[in-house]
Amino acid sequence: MAAGAWVFFNTGKLALGRALDLSTDTFKITLHNSTYTPNASTQSAYADLTNELSTANGYTNGGATLANVTWTNTAGTEKFTSDATVWTASGAGITARYAVLRASGTFNTVVGPLIAYCLLDSTPQDVTASAGNNLTITPHANGYFTLS
Repeated sequence: MAAGAWVFFNTGKLALGRALDLSTDTFKITLHNSTYTPNASTQSAYADLTNELSTANGYTNGGATLANVTWTNTAGTEKFTSDATVWTASGAGITARYAVLRASGTFNTVVGPLIAYCLLDSTPQDVTASAGNNLTITPHANGYFTLS
């Protein structure tokens, strides 16, 4: 299965230009079920998100914190990346369709500004990790996004 591309929320673009420090701020990824409908124009903050998975089966509502976030420059291209984010399923497993990348904290009066979202399977289909298995989001070799 191939995940879809990360799509920026309008607020994510604004936050990048105004307030976020991509080297030191805290970022999270949340998982959402198939009834979530992303809207890059109208959703701007964590409170705007719907149909996030509940705390159960190895997932914690509010999402996972990205580990080892880096914002680097190589030959004039800035790259935002982190280690893979992993949830280990237990019980009934974890099923999700979307992932949302957001900042943790308040920036320019927005609490938890949304950065980008992606389909976990671009067909689109739900992605399920059965009990004892991992649901893993690994950034592309070029990171979640680049600026050049």
